[in-house]
Amino acid sequence: MAVIVRAGAAPMWWPGLLAAAIGALVPGLTGRRVGLLAGAALFLVTMAVVALSRGKRYDRLARGATRAGRADFLQDRAVTVRNWRRGHRWWLLGAFLATVASAFVVPGAGGLLLAGAGAGLWAKAVRIGQRERRDDVLYWVRADWVERGRPTGKPVKAYRTTGPVAGDAAPGGARRSR
Repeated sequence: MAVIVRAGAAPMWWPGLLAAAIGALVPGLTGRRVGLLAGAALFLVTMAVVALSRGKRYDRLARGATRAGRADFLQDRAVTVRNWRRGHRWWLLGAFLATVASAFVVPGAGGLLLAGAGAGLWAKAVRIGQRERRDDVLYWVRADWVERGRPTGKPVKAYRTTGPVAGDAAPGGARRSR
């Protein structure tokens, strides 16, 4: 489940930083200093909002988690990441283009906003990983319940658990070291 959360972190973080760097090169309407200071504030606020949003729903689903059965379809980490990124590629491209275009008004702010969303997703995955380590399980969402890459969507009734060495993901959604 943390894999789904973490899947969007890198595709938002790196393009956001690239857009912020491009924005730092453009003077813009407000000037570089104002734009980058506004971007830094947006980065911190966005990171906090994304990292803390839907936390109660995650906790409630984790408390009600049941052991994964034979009928549960659980995907590999690589498949989950690929599906999430393919499903969101146009949204991510549009967000990158919008942040680059916003650099002509407020330099760097849009890119840092996008990077903040990626950092918030990463922080949320880390928090989920800490819970997985504490509970000594991995939380999973059945693949047929995931609605457009949302691990807490309406179709998700409860999480499934496996042992901490099951699958190819480490706690928090990172790749398992071999």
